Amino acid sequence: DEYQWKGPFCFIQGADPQFGLMKAWAVGDLNNGDDEWGEEIKLAEQAVHAINKLNPKPKFFVLCGDLIHGMPGTRWRKDQEQDLKNVLKNTDQDIPLVFVSGNHDIGNTPTRETIDNYCKNWGDDYFSFWVGGVFFLVLNSQLYFNSSKCPELKQAQDVWLDEQLAVAEKHKCKHIIVFQHIPLFLRKPDEDHDYFNLEKSVRQEIMEKFHKAGIFSNF
Repeated sequence: DEYQWKGPFCFIQGADPQFGLMKAWAVGDLNNGDDEWGEEIKLAEQAVHAINKLNPKPKFFVLCGDLIHGMPGTRWRKDQEQDLKNVLKNTDQDIPLVFVSGNHDIGNTPTRETIDNYCKNWGDDYFSFWVGGVFFLVLNSQLYFNSSKCPELKQAQDVWLDEQLAVAEKHKCKHIIVFQHIPLFLRKPDEDHDYFNLEKSVRQEIMEKFHKAGIFSNF
């Protein structure tokens, strides 16, 4: 039923609730200064409250990565995750939650273990779904940033993505939207690579796939 376009609808996109970042940034210790996150809890509660009041009701609420600040293996990580879950569970039950993995969720250089742990906590690291005739793709962009410790997982996502784009072409869907934590680029497609975008050759390969499938980058 969701394959069919039925007209405009809304969804909510958020990113980087990153419980623990504000204290770490304030004290100038991004690695070990994330032992408080009361301000982040307040902001997340405000967001949930605002979303629950929306009319019409959004079709879903997607959080595009860096759910918490603590990197894999760090001290406060589990507490940060639990506190975020405690806030998000108050989201209206009719508004599904969609999670996207970021570097703080699975590591700058992810491993099979860090990705498995993420999946146990938040769901698959890449997947697709349909809503109202729109095809949504969720990607694990960290596999495109640095997959040196799990190249087989990047290959698996590549194969899956090709299959999904073929599905999109087959159904001739009206719109395709991609969610990922690290953007392909920040300002222009040919910009230099840095920490906040994907390397040029990887970026170009993905953009060519997207363009062929009718997906265009909008920033």
